[in-house]
Amino acid sequence: MGFQKPTGTQDLLPGVVEKWQYVEEKARDLCRRFNYREIRTPIFEQTSLFVRGVGETTDIVEKEMYTFDDKGNRSMTLRPEGTAGVVRAYVENKLYGEPDVSKLYYIGPMFRYERPQAGRQRQFHQFGVEALGAVDPAIDAEVIALGYQLCVELGLKDVKVEINSVGNATSRAEYRETLLGFLRPMKDTLCKDCQSRMERNPLRVLDCKVDQDKFVGAPSILDSLDEESLSHFAKLQAYLDDFGVDYAVNNRLVRGLDYYTLTAFELKAQGIGAIDTVGGGGRYNGLVGDIGGPDQPGIGFGIGLERIQLILEHQNIEVTTLAPLDVYFVALGESADREVNRLLFKLRQSGLSGERDYLGRKMKAQMKSADRFKARYTAILGDDELERGEISLKAMDTGEQQTVKLDDLVATLRGNN
Repeated sequence: MGFQKPTGTQDLLPGVVEKWQYVEEKARDLCRRFNYREIRTPIFEQTSLFVRGVGETTDIVEKEMYTFDDKGNRSMTLRPEGTAGVVRAYVENKLYGEPDVSKLYYIGPMFRYERPQAGRQRQFHQFGVEALGAVDPAIDAEVIALGYQLCVELGLKDVKVEINSVGNATSRAEYRETLLGFLRPMKDTLCKDCQSRMERNPLRVLDCKVDQDKFVGAPSILDSLDEESLSHFAKLQAYLDDFGVDYAVNNRLVRGLDYYTLTAFELKAQGIGAIDTVGGGGRYNGLVGDIGGPDQPGIGFGIGLERIQLILEHQNIEVTTLAPLDVYFVALGESADREVNRLLFKLRQSGLSGERDYLGRKMKAQMKSADRFKARYTAILGDDELERGEISLKAMDTGEQQTVKLDDLVATLRGNN
């Protein structure tokens, strides 16, 4: 049958990839406005980075990582998420020595071995931001607002944010005991994953998709927050109110990663059935220290680009997929064909876009190509026009035609741009 793409991956073909570029350009522009700078980290890292950074009790580490031994018998893993690698780069390159908060963003592929389904692939793509060096809840609100604003500017409908506080170390320890008191009587009725995680990290049990109906009466972590955590959470909500972000408190929201402290949140939009989560994130005040750096706080999020595309399609949001060409050249004759090559290159050097026929087709077929490429103009050159040093320029929207000197063609097109 020949070769086929691996299960859980996809080919982004011309006509589709432009929709991705549109979203990525929106994200980059938003980061420019919020003063976040791009960082690019390796696609694979030491396995121990993710075990320590993401957490041993997570589904990612326990079930989903693509791990392999390299030729030096070192255990390496394709990155399953973006934060751990960014924090590793922050520590290794001593970005914590800079006088300002490190505000970073990334766009790229991630890898998790899981059952492929709508909006969930084994190679998937994320846009994410990380702000490191500040514990002020104002930066939490800024990070949340950036993700929210991206969804709004993409035109997604019913955009909202769910937030929670998972507390600091002190309040989490208190809540852990309260939660265990609730969970232990039902331990034998829970799935194997929940039973395994209960003693190691009971908060992760609440994130289980299998046993959700059994946790209806679970104690709320908000009741265990100490004064510091309550104050941080109250200020976060006040800032989000100031920004006009549509949010709701969800006291069951703990997210699926072990490193979160204080703020946890998810971004949602009107999706397909249960698929409405676009992305999420939270604060990770202990992560930098856990992977060998100084005690620096941080907060960030990851947004799934496959989810964005799925929701854009479901909500019938039109995205421009093909930028129109400035001009399509039609050559009639051997000498004209060579001159068209020269003109086309000169045009591209000037910053304009252009195309020509390479298949030796008749003029009618070439004009159809000009239509398919949505060319603004068609430049028609025959050997007779070439002898006069002229070219015929036709506006494709109006049909209006003019004759232009060959040496003036680029200036004329730029003037009409």
